[in-house]
Amino acid sequence: MVVGVATFTVFMPGVGSLKGKRSILNSVKGRVRSRFNASIAEVGELDLWQKATLGVALVSNDRRHANSLLEKIRAQIEREDRLNVVDYSIEIE
Repeated sequence: MVVGVATFTVFMPGVGSLKGKRSILNSVKGRVRSRFNASIAEVGELDLWQKATLGVALVSNDRRHANSLLEKIRAQIEREDRLNVVDYSIEIE
């Protein structure tokens, strides 16, 4: 069993409230869950309006498959037009 974990720090310019932030993040999380069947949650910067840290986790039977899925998730998040990925890390164990 292989576990893949990724964290993404994102910046959302123009967001002026936690409600606006949650709206953006909920749509991003919904797309990742439905398309990749991965777990995703907001794990940091919970009280900041324009910044968030997202954590993604998945289980696979192959390291290459886990890495490939996490890279596809990274690309999906980077394509979002209402946020910018500032930093990310991927770990495969």
